[in-house]
Amino acid sequence: MSKLPSISGKDCVNALQKIGFYQKRRESSHIILRRDEPFTQVVVPDRQELAKGTLRAIIRDVDLSVEEFIALL
Repeated sequence: MSKLPSISGKDCVNALQKIGFYQKRRESSHIILRRDEPFTQVVVPDRQELAKGTLRAIIRDVDLSVEEFIALL
C-alpha cells in the first residue's frame, strides 16, 4: 500500500475534478463535490492539511486506489 501524501483540501478537490467531480455547494468549511456518472457525492474539508484517515475515507468513497489518487495529483 502506498503512503498517503500530506495535501490540503483544495489539492484534493483539484485532483477529484480531474475525474469528473464538480463543486455542488459549500457549507462553512466543507466543499461538497458531486459526479453524475456514476453518481457519487463526497464531502472534502477545506483545511490546510487533511487528516490521513479523512483522506483515506475520501479515496475509498470515490472508489479509487491510493496509487490512482496519487497519480491525479
